[in-house]
Amino acid sequence: MDGEKSRNSATIAAQGLGWTDPVTKAVSPPLHLSSTFIRDPDNGYASGRAYARADNPTYNQPEAVLAALEGGAEAALFSSGVAAATSVFQVLAPGDHIVAPKVMYWSLRRWIAEFASHWKLDVNFVDMSDTDQVARAMRPGQTKLAWIETPGNPLWNITDIAAVTEIAHKAGAKVAVDSTVATPVLSQPLSLGADIVMHSATKYLNGHSDIVAGALVTREADDFWQRIVDLRAHQGAILGSLEAWLLLRGMRTLFPRVQIACRNAMAVAEHFNGHAAISHVLYPGLKDFPGHAIAARQMHGGFGGMLSLRVKGGEAAAIRAAAKVKIWKRATSLGGTESLIEHRASVEGEGSPVPDDLLRLSCGIEHIGDLIADLEHALA
Repeated sequence: MDGEKSRNSATIAAQGLGWTDPVTKAVSPPLHLSSTFIRDPDNGYASGRAYARADNPTYNQPEAVLAALEGGAEAALFSSGVAAATSVFQVLAPGDHIVAPKVMYWSLRRWIAEFASHWKLDVNFVDMSDTDQVARAMRPGQTKLAWIETPGNPLWNITDIAAVTEIAHKAGAKVAVDSTVATPVLSQPLSLGADIVMHSATKYLNGHSDIVAGALVTREADDFWQRIVDLRAHQGAILGSLEAWLLLRGMRTLFPRVQIACRNAMAVAEHFNGHAAISHVLYPGLKDFPGHAIAARQMHGGFGGMLSLRVKGGEAAAIRAAAKVKIWKRATSLGGTESLIEHRASVEGEGSPVPDDLLRLSCGIEHIGDLIADLEHALA
């Protein structure tokens, strides 16, 4: 499309790159459910497609939109966020070294630790917000991957993407960033030097809590990326056609949803900062939050829709408060239109670094007065 590169990202998302169906001229794209495609009389595939596990036409538009939003060369959809993330580790070789965050999405952290021992990968979990720790952990020539999650779930630690990327690249390592919470609305890690961006597309990209999906975007379509794409096809870690179609529909409203969620999260953080029932508010948008300055530099237009409250009175008081909410929903996940609350340590279980007095909040797009009043009632 003429002038496509000059268009604002919000316009790209809202119009799905402006693509229309070439046959029917429909604004909404068709849903391709076929699992297989016709072979030509000469035994070839002029259509470029043979089987949906390797190439699904319903992927084309959402992958193109996501690549455009992140400023990447290509994108690939997966059956879940974990499937997308783990594929990056699975293309590494036995003996390779990985640097990953101490505080990160708990299911992925546990998978990395378990998979590494079987695959003979060497992993260092470090405080990625401390660049000195990151630098000390690097092993030039052996470190092949630095995994960043920022903001880091559920303490919302901030990692300096540009600084860590520079350190990792000097050691010869690729850098992958879990940008699920930041979304392309607030941050573009590839522009800061990262090699790959990962999204649990279940969350903000879809935004309606009705699919499970994952995505990767690469800065360059190099050999490392091709190994990931091949692995997706070989393992069958693919997204269904209906889910891909719903993901595209969700991304059309990505910008207004994230912007409202950010405003709501900031309002909740400011209201409960210093509250009599709360010992700490963890949110990168607060000026006294560690990493706020870095977040302000690498995030634009907001600090995300996620925050955590540490409740005075410990675990019992936190669980009691979560039980009393009426508008907030007690459920695991984030990034939907509805606001969610959960006692995170109970979810993660034994070995979790999460304080037992912590409630994780995902702010939706409801009226902020209702959200705050509901929390006040629950904490009373």
